[in-house]
Parts: sequence; structure tokens; C-alpha cells
Amino acid sequence: VQLQASGGGLVQTGGFLRLSCVASGSIFSINGMGWYRPGSREGSSDLVAVITSSGRTNYAESAKGRFTISRDNAKNTVLLQMNSLKPEDTAVYSCDVSVAGIPYWGQGTLVTVSS
Repeated sequence: VQLQASGGGLVQTGGFLRLSCVASGSIFSINGMGWYRPGSREGSSDLVAVITSSGRTNYAESAKGRFTISRDNAKNTVLLQMNSLKPEDTAVYSCDVSVAGIPYWGQGTLVTVSS
């Protein structure tokens, strides 16, 4: 399974971006799909948002009310609409999908928010 994330870029505070992650390869069905960013500890990752196969979502506190995660099962794609961006949102955002219980990670896409 390969993941290709895109949509990152440089925006000003208050701006918006839409991240996209497409999964390809030998995929029968995808369970959870999510977005993560590097955590405070080296090698760790913090959840930004996740969506299950049934459409249930969960967000980090910092993302609630500003970010919206969605998925297109027909296209094996997960999206992250990021609104009201803040400088502290600056990070490389990586997507993760679970296929048959096995997690796969993508390279990530850089989001930079200028003040």
C-alpha cells in the first residue's frame, strides 16, 4: 500500500488549506484513515484527526472547530480541510491508513503558517 499526501503549502494566519492523501496498491478495504503530525518527543506522532470506515471522526483538541476530516472510499482518499490556520499549526502532516488491521504511513506534506 502506498500513500501520497499533497495540499500543503505556505499560508498566512487565518488562511486555509486542504490536504489530500490517496492510497493505492493492493487494497481490499480501508478501515481507519487519519492525519498526524510530529509529537513533542522525538519519533512520536500526535493525532490530528481520524475517521473510521463508518464515518465516525475524532479530533485533537487543537483541531476541533477548525479542521474537518472526510474520506472518499471509492477513491481511497482522505481529506483534511484546515481553516483558521495558526502559526502553531506549522508542521509536516502525514496520513495513516489501516488496511486489514495493518497501519501504513505516507511521506507527509508540509504546512507552514506565517504570522
